Amino acid sequence: MNEFTYRRARDVAGAIDLAAKTSGKFLAGGTNLIDLMREGIERPDQLVDVSRLARSIEELPDGSLRIGGGVKNAAVAADRRVRERYPVLAAAILHGASGQIRNMASVGGNLMQRTRCNYFYDGAARCNKREPGSGCDAIAGLNRMHAILGTSSSCIATHPSDMCVALAALDATVRVAGPAGDRAIAFLDFHRLPGDTPEVETALRADELITAVEIAANPIAKYSLYRKVRDRSSFAFALVSIAAAVELDRTTIRDIRIALGGVAPRPWRAKVAEDALRGQPATEDAFRRAAEAELAPAIGHGHNDFKIELAKRVIVGALAELVGAPR
Repeated sequence: MNEFTYRRARDVAGAIDLAAKTSGKFLAGGTNLIDLMREGIERPDQLVDVSRLARSIEELPDGSLRIGGGVKNAAVAADRRVRERYPVLAAAILHGASGQIRNMASVGGNLMQRTRCNYFYDGAARCNKREPGSGCDAIAGLNRMHAILGTSSSCIATHPSDMCVALAALDATVRVAGPAGDRAIAFLDFHRLPGDTPEVETALRADELITAVEIAANPIAKYSLYRKVRDRSSFAFALVSIAAAVELDRTTIRDIRIALGGVAPRPWRAKVAEDALRGQPATEDAFRRAAEAELAPAIGHGHNDFKIELAKRVIVGALAELVGAPR
Protein backbone atom coordinates (compact mmCIF):
# COMPACT_ATOMS: atom_id res chain seq x y z
CA MET A 1 0.00 0.00 0.00
CA ASN A 2 1.36 3.43 -0.93
CA GLU A 3 1.72 6.28 1.53
CA PHE A 4 -1.23 8.66 1.78
CA THR A 5 -2.56 11.45 3.92
CA TYR A 6 -5.90 11.38 5.71
CA ARG A 7 -8.29 14.30 6.15
CA ARG A 8 -11.80 14.34 7.59
CA ALA A 9 -14.25 16.65 5.80
CA ARG A 10 -16.59 18.81 7.87
CA ASP A 11 -19.10 19.35 5.07
CA VAL A 12 -19.69 18.52 1.40
CA ALA A 13 -18.05 21.70 0.13
CA GLY A 14 -14.98 21.02 2.25
CA ALA A 15 -14.77 17.43 1.00
CA ILE A 16 -14.87 18.54 -2.63
CA ASP A 17 -12.22 21.18 -2.00
CA LEU A 18 -9.90 18.70 -0.30
CA ALA A 19 -10.27 16.09 -3.06
CA ALA A 20 -9.76 18.64 -5.84
CA LYS A 21 -6.32 19.63 -4.51
CA THR A 22 -4.86 16.13 -4.85
CA SER A 23 -5.52 12.81 -6.56
CA GLY A 24 -7.56 11.89 -3.52
CA LYS A 25 -10.40 9.46 -2.97
CA PHE A 26 -13.49 9.82 -0.83
CA LEU A 27 -13.65 7.35 2.04
CA ALA A 28 -16.98 6.37 3.61
CA GLY A 29 -17.24 2.77 4.84
CA GLY A 30 -14.09 1.65 3.05
CA THR A 31 -15.44 -1.87 2.48
CA ASN A 32 -14.19 -1.91 -1.12
CA LEU A 33 -11.69 0.95 -1.36
CA ILE A 34 -9.41 -0.32 1.40
CA ASP A 35 -9.24 -3.76 -0.24
CA LEU A 36 -8.30 -2.14 -3.54
CA MET A 37 -5.59 -0.10 -1.83
CA ARG A 38 -4.15 -3.19 -0.16
CA GLU A 39 -3.94 -4.87 -3.56
CA GLY A 40 -2.27 -1.81 -5.12
CA ILE A 41 -5.13 -1.28 -7.57
CA GLU A 42 -6.10 2.08 -6.08
CA ARG A 43 -3.22 4.39 -5.06
CA PRO A 44 -4.70 7.65 -3.78
CA ASP A 45 -2.30 10.14 -2.25
CA GLN A 46 -5.04 11.36 0.05
CA LEU A 47 -8.17 9.92 1.64
CA VAL A 48 -10.95 12.38 2.32
CA ASP A 49 -13.20 10.97 5.04
CA VAL A 50 -16.86 11.70 4.22
CA SER A 51 -18.31 9.08 6.55
CA ARG A 52 -20.08 11.69 8.69
CA LEU A 53 -21.72 13.54 5.78
CA ALA A 54 -25.13 13.12 4.10
CA ARG A 55 -26.44 10.55 6.58
CA SER A 56 -30.17 11.28 6.57
CA ILE A 57 -33.18 9.74 4.84
CA GLU A 58 -35.74 12.41 3.98
CA GLU A 59 -39.19 12.40 2.49
CA LEU A 60 -39.59 15.10 -0.17
CA PRO A 61 -42.78 17.13 -0.76
CA ASP A 62 -43.68 15.09 -3.85
CA GLY A 63 -43.48 11.83 -1.89
CA SER A 64 -40.03 10.86 -3.17
CA LEU A 65 -37.44 9.51 -0.77
CA ARG A 66 -33.97 11.08 -0.63
CA ILE A 67 -31.33 8.77 0.82
CA GLY A 68 -28.07 10.47 1.72
CA GLY A 69 -24.90 9.15 0.14
CA GLY A 70 -23.40 8.54 3.57
CA VAL A 71 -26.32 6.51 4.94
CA LYS A 72 -25.25 3.00 5.91
CA ASN A 73 -26.76 0.12 3.96
CA ALA A 74 -28.14 -1.38 7.17
CA ALA A 75 -30.02 1.84 7.95
CA VAL A 76 -31.61 1.88 4.49
CA ALA A 77 -32.80 -1.72 4.76
CA ALA A 78 -34.23 -1.06 8.24
CA ASP A 79 -36.06 2.16 7.37
CA ARG A 80 -39.84 1.68 7.61
CA ARG A 81 -40.54 3.81 4.53
CA VAL A 82 -38.12 1.77 2.44
CA ARG A 83 -39.53 -1.55 3.66
CA GLU A 84 -43.13 -0.52 3.02
CA ARG A 85 -42.80 1.45 -0.23
CA TYR A 86 -39.74 -0.17 -1.85
CA PRO A 87 -39.47 -3.71 -0.48
CA VAL A 88 -37.24 -4.70 -3.41
CA LEU A 89 -34.56 -2.30 -2.17
CA ALA A 90 -34.61 -3.57 1.42
CA ALA A 91 -34.46 -7.17 0.19
CA ALA A 92 -31.57 -6.49 -2.19
CA ILE A 93 -29.49 -4.94 0.58
CA LEU A 94 -30.17 -7.86 2.92
CA HIS A 95 -29.12 -10.29 0.19
CA GLY A 96 -25.96 -8.35 -0.53
CA ALA A 97 -23.63 -8.77 2.41
CA SER A 98 -23.20 -9.76 6.03
CA GLY A 99 -24.58 -7.64 8.84
CA GLN A 100 -21.09 -6.37 9.67
CA ILE A 101 -20.53 -5.09 6.13
CA ARG A 102 -24.02 -3.58 5.90
CA ASN A 103 -23.27 -1.64 9.07
CA MET A 104 -20.14 -0.16 7.49
CA ALA A 105 -20.96 0.20 3.78
CA SER A 106 -22.51 3.44 2.57
CA VAL A 107 -25.01 4.12 -0.21
CA GLY A 108 -22.53 6.19 -2.20
CA GLY A 109 -19.82 3.60 -1.75
CA ASN A 110 -22.15 0.85 -2.92
CA LEU A 111 -22.68 2.70 -6.19
CA MET A 112 -18.94 3.15 -6.63
CA GLN A 113 -17.76 -0.38 -5.78
CA ARG A 114 -15.69 -2.05 -8.46
CA THR A 115 -15.92 -5.50 -10.00
CA ARG A 116 -14.91 -8.61 -8.08
CA CYS A 117 -13.43 -10.20 -11.23
CA ASN A 118 -10.51 -12.40 -10.16
CA TYR A 119 -8.38 -11.16 -13.04
CA PHE A 120 -8.94 -7.56 -11.96
CA TYR A 121 -7.45 -8.41 -8.56
CA ASP A 122 -4.63 -10.56 -9.95
CA GLY A 123 -1.62 -8.36 -10.68
CA ALA A 124 -0.12 -11.06 -12.91
CA ALA A 125 -3.18 -11.17 -15.19
CA ARG A 126 -4.05 -8.92 -18.08
CA CYS A 127 -6.94 -6.62 -17.22
CA ASN A 128 -8.06 -3.59 -19.20
CA LYS A 129 -9.84 -2.17 -16.15
CA ARG A 130 -6.65 -2.20 -14.11
CA GLU A 131 -4.20 -1.48 -16.95
CA PRO A 132 -5.94 -0.04 -20.03
CA GLY A 133 -4.76 -1.67 -23.25
CA SER A 134 -3.24 -4.73 -21.59
CA GLY A 135 -5.98 -7.17 -22.63
CA CYS A 136 -8.61 -9.27 -20.86
CA ASP A 137 -7.59 -12.71 -19.64
CA ALA A 138 -11.13 -13.47 -18.49
CA ILE A 139 -12.43 -13.87 -22.05
CA ALA A 140 -10.45 -17.06 -22.64
CA GLY A 141 -9.98 -17.88 -18.98
CA LEU A 142 -12.10 -19.10 -16.09
CA ASN A 143 -15.16 -16.95 -16.65
CA ARG A 144 -18.00 -18.75 -14.87
CA MET A 145 -18.94 -15.61 -12.88
CA HIS A 146 -18.61 -13.22 -15.81
CA ALA A 147 -21.04 -11.21 -17.92
CA ILE A 148 -23.21 -12.35 -20.82
CA LEU A 149 -24.84 -8.99 -21.68
CA GLY A 150 -23.34 -5.58 -22.45
CA THR A 151 -19.80 -6.91 -22.80
CA SER A 152 -17.08 -5.91 -25.26
CA SER A 153 -13.84 -7.34 -26.57
CA SER A 154 -12.14 -5.31 -23.81
CA CYS A 155 -14.01 -6.56 -20.75
CA ILE A 156 -16.57 -9.15 -19.59
CA ALA A 157 -16.52 -8.35 -15.86
CA THR A 158 -19.79 -8.12 -13.92
CA HIS A 159 -20.98 -5.37 -11.62
CA PRO A 160 -21.13 -6.82 -8.08
CA SER A 161 -23.84 -4.77 -6.35
CA ASP A 162 -27.23 -6.10 -5.27
CA MET A 163 -28.54 -2.74 -4.10
CA CYS A 164 -27.82 -1.16 -7.47
CA VAL A 165 -29.97 -3.74 -9.24
CA ALA A 166 -32.95 -2.64 -7.16
CA LEU A 167 -32.19 1.04 -7.77
CA ALA A 168 -32.05 0.38 -11.52
CA ALA A 169 -35.52 -1.16 -11.40
CA LEU A 170 -36.83 1.79 -9.37
CA ASP A 171 -35.61 4.46 -11.85
CA ALA A 172 -33.65 6.20 -9.11
CA THR A 173 -31.73 9.45 -9.54
CA VAL A 174 -28.18 10.05 -8.28
CA ARG A 175 -27.42 13.50 -6.85
CA VAL A 176 -23.79 14.59 -7.01
CA ALA A 177 -21.84 17.69 -6.03
CA GLY A 178 -18.57 19.02 -7.44
CA PRO A 179 -16.58 22.19 -8.09
CA ALA A 180 -18.88 23.01 -11.02
CA GLY A 181 -21.99 22.69 -8.84
CA ASP A 182 -24.67 20.09 -8.21
CA ARG A 183 -26.20 17.85 -10.85
CA ALA A 184 -28.59 14.91 -11.17
CA ILE A 185 -27.78 11.71 -13.04
CA ALA A 186 -30.45 9.18 -13.99
CA PHE A 187 -29.47 5.92 -12.32
CA LEU A 188 -29.58 4.03 -15.62
CA ASP A 189 -26.98 6.47 -16.98
CA PHE A 190 -24.70 6.33 -13.95
CA HIS A 191 -22.85 3.06 -14.64
CA ARG A 192 -21.21 2.69 -18.04
CA LEU A 193 -20.75 -0.30 -20.30
CA PRO A 194 -17.09 -1.12 -21.02
CA GLY A 195 -16.83 -0.52 -24.76
CA ASP A 196 -13.21 0.40 -25.50
CA THR A 197 -12.72 2.12 -22.12
CA PRO A 198 -13.62 -0.38 -19.37
CA GLU A 199 -11.57 1.61 -16.86
CA VAL A 200 -14.22 4.38 -17.06
CA GLU A 201 -16.97 2.77 -15.00
CA THR A 202 -19.36 5.60 -14.09
CA ALA A 203 -20.56 9.02 -15.21
CA LEU A 204 -19.15 10.53 -12.02
CA ARG A 205 -16.29 12.96 -12.49
CA ALA A 206 -13.14 12.49 -10.42
CA ASP A 207 -13.86 15.62 -8.37
CA GLU A 208 -17.53 14.85 -7.68
CA LEU A 209 -19.13 13.35 -4.58
CA ILE A 210 -22.38 11.38 -4.43
CA THR A 211 -24.60 13.27 -2.00
CA ALA A 212 -27.89 11.36 -2.33
CA VAL A 213 -30.00 8.86 -4.19
CA GLU A 214 -33.62 9.82 -4.82
CA ILE A 215 -36.43 7.36 -5.49
CA ALA A 216 -39.69 8.70 -6.88
CA ALA A 217 -43.00 7.75 -5.31
CA ASN A 218 -44.47 5.01 -7.49
CA PRO A 219 -47.27 2.62 -6.49
CA ILE A 220 -45.76 -0.17 -8.59
CA ALA A 221 -42.77 -0.36 -6.22
CA LYS A 222 -44.95 -1.70 -3.41
CA TYR A 223 -45.45 -4.93 -5.39
CA SER A 224 -41.79 -5.77 -5.88
CA LEU A 225 -39.29 -8.44 -4.97
CA TYR A 226 -35.62 -9.34 -5.19
CA ARG A 227 -34.37 -12.84 -5.95
CA LYS A 228 -30.75 -13.99 -6.10
CA VAL A 229 -29.24 -17.22 -7.41
CA ARG A 230 -25.76 -17.88 -6.02
CA ASP A 231 -23.40 -20.75 -5.31
CA ARG A 232 -24.01 -20.62 -1.56
CA SER A 233 -26.67 -18.96 0.54
CA SER A 234 -24.20 -17.08 2.74
CA PHE A 235 -23.44 -13.78 1.02
CA ALA A 236 -21.95 -14.95 -2.26
CA PHE A 237 -22.02 -12.74 -5.33
CA ALA A 238 -24.90 -13.36 -7.72
CA LEU A 239 -24.78 -15.76 -10.63
CA VAL A 240 -28.05 -14.12 -11.64
CA SER A 241 -30.29 -11.83 -9.62
CA ILE A 242 -33.50 -9.97 -10.40
CA ALA A 243 -35.34 -6.95 -9.07
CA ALA A 244 -38.90 -6.84 -10.36
CA ALA A 245 -42.12 -4.92 -9.82
CA VAL A 246 -45.48 -5.48 -11.50
CA GLU A 247 -48.74 -3.54 -11.65
CA LEU A 248 -51.74 -5.57 -12.79
CA ASP A 249 -55.09 -4.69 -14.26
CA ARG A 250 -56.86 -7.86 -13.20
CA THR A 251 -54.85 -10.46 -15.16
CA THR A 252 -53.15 -8.06 -17.56
CA ILE A 253 -49.80 -6.39 -16.98
CA ARG A 254 -50.35 -2.65 -16.86
CA ASP A 255 -46.78 -1.75 -15.96
CA ILE A 256 -43.59 -3.62 -15.10
CA ARG A 257 -40.00 -3.06 -14.02
CA ILE A 258 -37.22 -5.66 -14.36
CA ALA A 259 -33.51 -5.34 -13.64
CA LEU A 260 -30.91 -8.11 -13.58
CA GLY A 261 -27.66 -8.53 -11.65
CA GLY A 262 -24.71 -10.86 -12.18
CA VAL A 263 -25.11 -10.79 -15.96
CA ALA A 264 -23.58 -7.50 -17.14
CA PRO A 265 -20.88 -4.91 -16.40
CA ARG A 266 -23.58 -2.70 -14.89
CA PRO A 267 -27.01 -3.33 -13.35
CA TRP A 268 -28.98 -4.49 -16.38
CA ARG A 269 -32.41 -2.96 -16.95
CA ALA A 270 -34.41 -5.49 -18.95
CA LYS A 271 -36.32 -3.02 -21.12
CA VAL A 272 -36.85 -5.47 -23.98
CA ALA A 273 -38.67 -7.83 -21.63
CA GLU A 274 -40.63 -4.96 -20.08
CA ASP A 275 -41.81 -3.71 -23.46
CA ALA A 276 -42.78 -7.23 -24.47
CA LEU A 277 -44.94 -7.69 -21.36
CA ARG A 278 -46.84 -4.40 -21.01
CA GLY A 279 -50.45 -4.98 -21.98
CA GLN A 280 -49.97 -8.76 -22.08
CA PRO A 281 -51.60 -11.44 -19.92
CA ALA A 282 -49.61 -12.28 -16.80
CA THR A 283 -48.85 -15.88 -17.77
CA GLU A 284 -45.72 -17.99 -17.64
CA ASP A 285 -45.81 -18.34 -21.43
CA ALA A 286 -45.69 -14.57 -21.78
CA PHE A 287 -42.89 -14.36 -19.22
CA ARG A 288 -40.87 -16.98 -21.10
CA ARG A 289 -41.25 -15.18 -24.45
CA ALA A 290 -40.17 -11.91 -22.86
CA ALA A 291 -37.17 -13.58 -21.23
CA GLU A 292 -36.15 -15.14 -24.54
CA ALA A 293 -36.31 -11.72 -26.20
CA GLU A 294 -34.24 -10.08 -23.46
CA LEU A 295 -31.52 -12.73 -23.55
CA ALA A 296 -31.39 -13.00 -27.35
CA PRO A 297 -28.22 -10.83 -27.57
CA ALA A 298 -26.50 -12.68 -24.71
CA ILE A 299 -23.04 -14.11 -25.41
CA GLY A 300 -21.48 -16.83 -23.30
CA HIS A 301 -17.73 -17.31 -23.08
CA GLY A 302 -17.57 -21.00 -22.24
CA HIS A 303 -17.78 -21.48 -18.50
CA ASN A 304 -20.63 -18.97 -18.14
CA ASP A 305 -22.82 -20.25 -21.00
CA PHE A 306 -25.24 -21.65 -18.43
CA LYS A 307 -26.11 -18.13 -17.28
CA ILE A 308 -28.16 -17.50 -20.43
CA GLU A 309 -30.73 -20.16 -19.63
CA LEU A 310 -30.47 -19.49 -15.91
CA ALA A 311 -31.33 -15.81 -16.42
CA LYS A 312 -34.41 -16.76 -18.43
CA ARG A 313 -35.61 -19.11 -15.70
CA VAL A 314 -34.97 -16.51 -13.00
CA ILE A 315 -37.09 -13.97 -14.89
CA VAL A 316 -39.96 -16.41 -15.38
CA GLY A 317 -39.87 -17.70 -11.81
CA ALA A 318 -39.69 -14.29 -10.17
CA LEU A 319 -42.51 -12.81 -12.25
CA ALA A 320 -44.71 -15.85 -11.67
CA GLU A 321 -44.17 -15.50 -7.94
CA LEU A 322 -44.80 -11.78 -8.03
CA VAL A 323 -48.10 -11.86 -9.92
CA GLY A 324 -49.32 -14.71 -7.77
CA ALA A 325 -48.79 -12.78 -4.53
CA PRO A 326 -51.83 -11.35 -2.67
CA ARG A 327 -52.64 -7.71 -3.45
